[in-house]
Amino acid sequence: MQHWTILPILLPLLVASAMLLPPLSSRIQWLRIASISTLVILTILAALQVATVVSEGTQLYILGGWSPPFGIVLVADKVSALLVLLTSFLALCCMIYACADHDKGGEFFHPLFLFQIMGINGAFLTGDLFNLFVFFEVLLIASYALLVHSGGKNKTQAAVHYVVINLLGSSLFLFGLGILYGTLGTLNIADMAVKVSQLPESETILAKIGGLLLLIVFGLKSAMLPLQFWLSKTYSSASAPVAALFAIMTKVGIYSIFRVFTVIFGDDAGELANFSVDWLWPLAILTISIGSLGVLASPTLKLLTSNLVVVSAGTLLVAAALHSELAIAGALYYIVHSTLVTAGLFLLADVIAKQRGQAEDRLVNSRALSQPKLIGFGFAILALTIIGMPPFSGFIGKVMVLNSAETMATRLWIWPVILMSSLITLVAFSRATSKLFWKTPNTKNTAVEKAHPYEVTAIVLLILGAPLLVLFGGPMTEYVIQAAADLHNMDVSVYPLLPEES
Repeated sequence: MQHWTILPILLPLLVASAMLLPPLSSRIQWLRIASISTLVILTILAALQVATVVSEGTQLYILGGWSPPFGIVLVADKVSALLVLLTSFLALCCMIYACADHDKGGEFFHPLFLFQIMGINGAFLTGDLFNLFVFFEVLLIASYALLVHSGGKNKTQAAVHYVVINLLGSSLFLFGLGILYGTLGTLNIADMAVKVSQLPESETILAKIGGLLLLIVFGLKSAMLPLQFWLSKTYSSASAPVAALFAIMTKVGIYSIFRVFTVIFGDDAGELANFSVDWLWPLAILTISIGSLGVLASPTLKLLTSNLVVVSAGTLLVAAALHSELAIAGALYYIVHSTLVTAGLFLLADVIAKQRGQAEDRLVNSRALSQPKLIGFGFAILALTIIGMPPFSGFIGKVMVLNSAETMATRLWIWPVILMSSLITLVAFSRATSKLFWKTPNTKNTAVEKAHPYEVTAIVLLILGAPLLVLFGGPMTEYVIQAAADLHNMDVSVYPLLPEES
């Protein structure tokens, strides 16, 4: 049990490495069994980890016996444990979908998929910024290869842009880490939180520059304006299971902003307390606005979903700008909701594209789907959820974020933008519904192969997330409120993670 914290990293690493060895590497059925089995186990372990942090508190895992702040540590608290569970469940659904022959488009799909899960889980669990950089690189390298899986001109072009912009981000990340290490003498997050308030005035400006560089990097990962331009084309060009998995990628950047600018540069950071808020406010509002315009102008369902990822990122950045416990709690709930729904939409868009012939998922009049009732019902649930219609989970998440605005000034900034984005999303989905389901021939298209059972299973599992988040809304909101409170409390998020003499 004491090793549960490292298993979400170690398990996919070991299985992915074994997949590269013959004879397993050449047997697709064995690869599928190994991948799904690994992700089922990983989901169970993540659920047990959530139960552990609820009952026993934050779990600190010290690698090699080297105590912090000198050694590598993993930290499983309520925030990171929740996101690891979300990642594991999402990956399981995406892998089930991929096993409907989507994994045959290129080599090494299964090991690359597991390596990316390793990187994402590592980014959520790491207790120091340098290893956050390392896990960023692991998940990015795997995503580069997954993006061009099954080939194609559009995928290659999108991959080039994606690689170039993320290499630039990695360089800025290293510069930021170097500056912070030079000023604070440590990259352990808990140790940095203690030392940042003790900085002499002459070094405060350097620490602020390092923090702003990290904000740029995390903004790039989370699709914050003006660094969001790569996302729509990249996500819409990827294969369906990869695009669905990418729904969690922006959340890694959002999580990093929450962790760094709440724990290190939060309320107890002295002269550097909450310095990021002034930057986040306008960028968050503009991110929602640009994303909403993209949703309205999207010619395809995949592009529409990609722009919805930008809108959700903007909503989460608003919560980061509010910088309160209630705002972070609402953001955590919203992360779970938006990740599952956008992933479901990416998979559903692929099913729709295959049943509409040459029209694919373009929002134009075309032939009818071969499974209009099944697909239409799933589409309606996902659309109503992402719009934020009550009683679905999107409504609860947005209400929590909206209610976290305590002053009239912040409400005047936030409420119109978020509510207008919901209205624009409603208009966009109304147009999409008209083109995809209403303005079609009366006869059902039987010539096209129906959705594979694996595809249906994966989409249904993701759709179930919306009602379950509502049915268990009480325990879920209590959990995220406590998680946000722990993140803001240095007696929970900092001091217990360091030796007593620190």
